This record gives sequence, C-alpha cells and structure tokens, in this order.
Amino acid sequence: MQLHDVISAVDAHACGEPGRVIVDGVSDVPGRTMFEKKQHLEEHDGLRLLMLQEPRGYPALCCNVVLPTTSPDADAGFVIMEQTEYPPMSGSNIICVATVLIETGMVAAQEPLTELILEAPAGLIPVRAEVTDGKVTKVTFDNVPAFPVHLGATVDVPTLGPVTVDVAYGGMFYVIADADQFGLQLVPEEGREIVKIGELLRHAAFDQLESVHPENPAISGVSISQLSAPSTDGQSDRRNAVVVSAGPIDPAHPETASGALDRSPCGTGTSAKMAAMFARHELSVGDSFRHEGILGTVFEGRVTDEIEIGPFQGIRSSLSGRAWITGRTEHVIDSSDPFPEGYRIGDLWGH
Repeated sequence: MQLHDVISAVDAHACGEPGRVIVDGVSDVPGRTMFEKKQHLEEHDGLRLLMLQEPRGYPALCCNVVLPTTSPDADAGFVIMEQTEYPPMSGSNIICVATVLIETGMVAAQEPLTELILEAPAGLIPVRAEVTDGKVTKVTFDNVPAFPVHLGATVDVPTLGPVTVDVAYGGMFYVIADADQFGLQLVPEEGREIVKIGELLRHAAFDQLESVHPENPAISGVSISQLSAPSTDGQSDRRNAVVVSAGPIDPAHPETASGALDRSPCGTGTSAKMAAMFARHELSVGDSFRHEGILGTVFEGRVTDEIEIGPFQGIRSSLSGRAWITGRTEHVIDSSDPFPEGYRIGDLWGH
C-alpha cells in the first residue's frame, strides 16, 4: 500500500453516524480478498490512525477506504476502519459508502432504483438504492447472516456485578443487555454513563464468553456492546445505544473505560438484536423490525430467511436507512509534520 501526498475523502452521516469515505489517494492494498486487504491494513495501521485520530479525526468518526474489488460480481470494494478495530461489516458505513459512490458518480446512477454489489471484508453485500434527481433517498442492503452464540448468559462485570446478556453476530460480535438492569432509558443525556457501562460489558464478555465465527475463525471475540430498551417514539419496536470502543480498558481502573456512542440505530447491531429475538421466537421470517437509535433516527430491518451457520441457528436480514453527504475534503500529508499519524489527548479520548 502507498499513500499519496493528498487523500481525498467525502464525509457523510447515516442517520447520525459519521462515516468518512476515502475516494482517492490510497493505492490498492495487497490481498486476494477484501478480508485479506483488511488484515493488511490492520498490520500496517497508519492509515486508520491518520484519518481517525486528531487533527483529522475525532472519537465518534468512522472511516472507509474504497478499493478495487477482488470479485468479478462486485461493483466496488471497501474496508471499514473504526477507533479500535476493522470490523468485517458495518451497516451505517455501507449506507454512507453506497450513497457516496452513487452521488459522486463513481457508480452510475439509475433512477428510481440503483442496484449494486459491494464487497466488504465480510463478503458480498447486495445494495438497492432509491434515487431521485441524482440524490439517494434510501439504501437497503442484504446483511451477512446473523446468529446468537450466547442467550441469557451471565457475566461478572467490575463495579456492576452479575449482568444478564446475549452475544450475537451481525457483522461483528455484540454483547447485548437490557438497559433497565442499570436504570437507563437510553437518552442522549445519559451518554457518559451508557459509554462506561457498555465498555465494561464489552470487556467482561470478551473475557468470559467465547465467541468465534464458525466459518471464519479469524473473526472472534466480542468487540462492541449494545444496550436495549423500549422505544420512545411510539412507532419503533426497540431503542438501542451501541458503544464503539475508543481504547483498551485498564483492568485495575475499569472506571476509566472510554468509548463513543454510535449516533445511528446501528445496522449490524440491529441484525444481531433481530437474531437474538428470532431465537426467542419474538420475530419470524417476514417480520419487520424498526430500531430507534440514540438520536431518535430509525433503521428498518426485516427477517428474510432462517439459516444455519455452523452449529448456530441464525437469520438473513435486510436493513434500510439513509445517508447525507456533509462535505468533501483533501487531507494533506506533509513529511515534516511532527504528528504523521495524529494524536489522542485525554480530554476527549480518555486514557
């Protein structure tokens, strides 16, 4: 991989979640598959640090790099970069990427419906974008299979005690807990407390509940948390708050856990929640599921099929949301810059 002196990006948000999309300035990345390209970027982590740390980034930002696809069936490939990981799949990010590709003309738009296939590290993702006058008004995609690996498990969480959780895969492994166990309603004013609890849950679930994808053992471990509560808008089925980790937890000082709330209703988190509900017979094939995020925005999911993934019973699902482009930027790389990969300071980033 080679970085050019100028990296061009389009900034967007999907129902609130910021998702930067790199469209130029990064040469192709070694790898026979998009998953291998993801692994190469993980091993050579400079691009993620450059784009997500200060002065170019901030704690809640995600970033995607558009790459040539490795599959003849795909229109484009992309790798997702978040503050502490490279998730195999992300719903808000694929909505941002699809919107940027179509609205910038990188993929030819067909009105009223543009169909394309994007190659994520998790696999090929069929996308259907509704387009009016060149603007994407809705993105629907078929997510990777989702499945629960632990239902109603108990984890011992520092400062919180025993907590009942589910662990489910929807593109990454989520630990999911009902917010009423902590007296939370999942409103923006509770953000600091939600992040602390979510990070403690993630760390405890990672240590205590083994979670390995049966078809790709390289995908393993709980890396993200979700709190769940009744909806507040009267029209959605559930409300959620997903915590994206912003750094490791110091076991000696768990109170210093830091992260950032997903500003959207979270696509892969919605699939994971639907898979856990399906396993409890709370959803059936064909059912829709409206999931409300911390800002009151909504992703709509639908269970499209039941499927076996190794020893697990899971679902196929489709998810719909919308993204808006917020800016176009050129990020300059200066060899004399004393902070070539950016920096993190405790006033925003925690320890």
